[in-house]
Amino acid sequence: MFHNREWGIMNAASSELLLLPGLICDARIFAAQLERFAGAVAVDGLGARTSLTAMARHVLDTVPGRYSLLGHSMGARVALEIVRLAPDRVERLALLSTGTHPVQPGEADKRHRLVEIGRAGGAAALVDAWLPPMLAPANRADPAVYEPLATMCRDNGVEVFAAQVEALLTRPALEGLLPTIRCPVMIAGGSEDVWSPPAQHEAIHAAIPHSRLTIVAGAGHMLPVEAPGPLNDAIAAWLSQPISH
Repeated sequence: MFHNREWGIMNAASSELLLLPGLICDARIFAAQLERFAGAVAVDGLGARTSLTAMARHVLDTVPGRYSLLGHSMGARVALEIVRLAPDRVERLALLSTGTHPVQPGEADKRHRLVEIGRAGGAAALVDAWLPPMLAPANRADPAVYEPLATMCRDNGVEVFAAQVEALLTRPALEGLLPTIRCPVMIAGGSEDVWSPPAQHEAIHAAIPHSRLTIVAGAGHMLPVEAPGPLNDAIAAWLSQPISH
């Protein structure tokens, strides 16, 4: 599923499409998008930073220029922080498999429990507990989907997970930001995503004027891997939207 190639940010200045991965993920999750879109660049993980703002500043400092910015899961929240900090740097915005709500009751306990599992049993135990619910039921038993994702997450490790969980639990409010976004916006999620269900994406769509919403049938939270064809078609349509200057 994933190609044996290092995806980095080395030619970012000439890139039109910048991809931001989510929690405990890295550029490998975007293998199908990097193959489809010439010049696309994926940030190879957001590291053990403990705030979304720090992640956003890292991207802004590391990747020059303006870009069509696509974020998956936590990466979508980082993309919104980039819009808040430097809206002139974002020509288009795509938000995949995410939410914009504040921390919910019970969320901190659920996330901290996973950190405890990882610290007690290692990265393999963490991934075994965390990853299956992120996938549509049909994909959990498909080695071609599951095993590359599990390897990627194990490689990133428990402490990256713990730091990124802290960033998510201290996330800034977004209610005032969403209605101000004027660039072309694509919102996409999977119909079988139980962590970021379609209703969350519908709420984001309602809050951002003139945004476009795609719900991909049969996909779970790991949309770039679970449904690369439909997602890539939606990305192509988004990239074709004109930019207002």
